[in-house]
Amino acid sequence: MFGESRLILGTGGAESLAALEAAVVASGTEMVTVALRRVDAAGPGLLPMLDRLGMRILPNTAGCYTAADAVKAAHLAREAFETDLVKLEVIGDERTLLPDGVELLRAAETLVADGFQVLPYTSDDPILARRLADAGCAAVMPAGAPIGSGLGISNPHHIRLIRDSVDVPVILDAGIGTASDAALAMELGCDAVLIASAITRAEDPARMAAAMRHAVRAGRLAFGAGRIPRRFHALASTSDEGRPEW
Repeated sequence: MFGESRLILGTGGAESLAALEAAVVASGTEMVTVALRRVDAAGPGLLPMLDRLGMRILPNTAGCYTAADAVKAAHLAREAFETDLVKLEVIGDERTLLPDGVELLRAAETLVADGFQVLPYTSDDPILARRLADAGCAAVMPAGAPIGSGLGISNPHHIRLIRDSVDVPVILDAGIGTASDAALAMELGCDAVLIASAITRAEDPARMAAAMRHAVRAGRLAFGAGRIPRRFHALASTSDEGRPEW
């Protein structure tokens, strides 16, 4: 769904098309998300550039505050981008940009019934994530922290609970500020991360994109390797067995 890189890049906030292209290439991503409302504002260069780079586009319903608006935006996106994939966003209020769980679930159920592969941006509530998965969503996308905050993962325990309670891919969305946040998400068992502001608004977007690329890979490797248990007391790395007497 999200490619071998396991990194989905958001295209919002880029200083220029050239800076965005450099970041896309450096990130190694195979999928980018584009807000339907941004297509016209971005001018004619965005989509041809993404097509030239071979990017798979994940349209999103950013800017929607009701289920009805999100469903309408998803249908427009399906026609515009010729894809059933949609990142579903139904925002609860302008200050936090956190999702409205009631409207989100309502929109997800409608879009699944309409044949969409729905990837909902949700809170880090494990129960809501499970309800979305049970409704037939293709993945769940819990927020690590509010959009654009760069706070990292506020509640790692809940992200791990979500990973353990759903059978669909978990994609951490929002809150990532730097590479260590992306690595932590992958170490918690997330299948991928979506990163926008941390890359597009970095002082050097391309360099940050490269850092995220390596962090995601390192985190996934560490998750697969299995970390050692946390211990209260020390544990010597070498046993006393066979130790010579002096």
